[in-house]
Amino acid sequence: MDPASDRELVDAWRQGDRAAGHALFDRYYEPVARFFFNKVDGDVARDLIQRTFLGCVEGLANFRGDGEFRSWLFGIAYRQLCRHYRGRVGERAVVDFEQLSVADCQPSPSQHAASGEELRLLLAALQRLPLDYQVVLELHYWESMTTDEIAAALGLPPGTARSRVRRGRQLLEESLAAAAQSPNLVESTLAGLERWIAAVRVHVRGAER
Repeated sequence: MDPASDRELVDAWRQGDRAAGHALFDRYYEPVARFFFNKVDGDVARDLIQRTFLGCVEGLANFRGDGEFRSWLFGIAYRQLCRHYRGRVGERAVVDFEQLSVADCQPSPSQHAASGEELRLLLAALQRLPLDYQVVLELHYWESMTTDEIAAALGLPPGTARSRVRRGRQLLEESLAAAAQSPNLVESTLAGLERWIAAVRVHVRGAER
């Protein structure tokens, strides 16, 4: 039997089928955990995951269904992340996530015990990107989201989402070049980007157990 679509599960959940809600949580727990991976430490990540799904439950009535459920859910996760970092730098401060990175917001960014020099280099380079560019790259490469889906999640015009993916890739190359000890390492990391994406997926599964 084919698995139920997100839309079918949402409709059933709205009609009182709690099992459908649990099915959606099971489907998206790992992607949401992966969203917070490499942006916040473990305890904070677990809190933000919980807040994201709580926001999903509380806001379900406001989900109009004219877009993808996962874009809507990642939008909640993104707002929780921004709220967390605004709290760290001070509510009265002007926070521009097109400028501030995880490395800027945290004196000691998360260090993950990732295996492989290229993977460690990639994770560290992503943390040095402005947060909004880190987010779009990770949604694009880790979650295989289209720029239209990213635009819906982050409340951006589609053209802005496309330009952020392009610019984010450029910034990532620059960040890798600044941190790598050899040009060959940068080339191997970028050339094997799909492989490192797969490695991150495995790493997040292990970190959450």
